[in-house]
Amino acid sequence: MRILGLDIGDKTVGVAVSDELGITAQGITTIDRVGIRKDTGKVIDYVRKYDCEAVVCGLPMSMDGRESQQTEKVREFARMLENKMRSTGLAGVRLEFYDERLTTMMAERVLIEADMRREKRKEIIDRQAAVIILQSYLDSRS
Repeated sequence: MRILGLDIGDKTVGVAVSDELGITAQGITTIDRVGIRKDTGKVIDYVRKYDCEAVVCGLPMSMDGRESQQTEKVREFARMLENKMRSTGLAGVRLEFYDERLTTMMAERVLIEADMRREKRKEIIDRQAAVIILQSYLDSRS
């Protein structure tokens, strides 16, 4: 069974999925945010498509470990997603959080090292951040 990883932002949601063995993470897409109900519906489509057993949401903590306004926005998105999964027959899918401090910076560094143009980086940075969140989560389980 696979695990879905999310980098939830105000404008986009980066999405990644693990392989069936839960060893590696691959980027799938970036969802442009239009409204929390539609956005969570799109995430559920990916949970079904990849037959996921869990969803890992990156939790943006401040550098000193405290929660921020953005942390609460992610928690709100996760609550809505969890409620929607329960109401659509996906109650068995776990929802977990993973500390995502510095993942966007790490993603940008990876893309710069790959010599990617700035315009292209902007398109895929959130998907790459989702890959880093999910891969870090998978590595922490081993």
